[in-house]
Amino acid sequence: MERNYQVAASVFVHPDELNCRTAFHEAGHAAAIHIRNRQKQLPPVFFEIQVKRPQSSEFEFFAKVVDGNLIQNLPIAVVESFSVLTNTGLHSCQAAYEADVVNLLVGPLAEAKYVAGCDGEIFKLELMNLEALRHYGGHSDLERAQYYLEYFITSKPHREKKLAELLVQAYRFIDNSQHWACIEGLARFILDSRQEVISCDEAIAVFDACMYAPQHERWINMPEFSGR
Repeated sequence: MERNYQVAASVFVHPDELNCRTAFHEAGHAAAIHIRNRQKQLPPVFFEIQVKRPQSSEFEFFAKVVDGNLIQNLPIAVVESFSVLTNTGLHSCQAAYEADVVNLLVGPLAEAKYVAGCDGEIFKLELMNLEALRHYGGHSDLERAQYYLEYFITSKPHREKKLAELLVQAYRFIDNSQHWACIEGLARFILDSRQEVISCDEAIAVFDACMYAPQHERWINMPEFSGR
């Protein structure tokens, strides 16, 4: 899951601001992969966050979530953790691809919410549509989401309807204050840590600190950054 730099906002974005947007984007992906999948009682999947930090102003800050897709791990996951139907009544394959699509959409939505907060604007689902997400690094995420849906749903109207439904689910995830605190916490970790790879366990430790600690203690209990 990688923020697409070529399809960014048409106006100039300061490099420091773009770094923050990238961190929130990837933190959104990671939070959805771990927290939402667990809430849906879906099998855990491995992911890591790869980070490249510029040595000079000539290079760009780069971060992306690697792996974390249920569909790619479905044969093993079905054997280990699934029956024919999940507890929601969905076939395991459908539950997996829908979760993967939601997790893809959470990234650009998280970036959009961060930008709205910086600009003092209200973040509403009514102001967000799939095309708008392309302005928040979501081009490659949407391409992959479309690919998933084309594979499982042959009818274009049905695909569009399903994608709109999954966008609502992605919005509801980040609209939860605890989930957003986790995204903020991991974004801060990505920006402040000097690590080139943030492991799945490290990201989960950040989520746990943000999810379960009282609000005034969330930053105090954050795990220390390696290599600082």
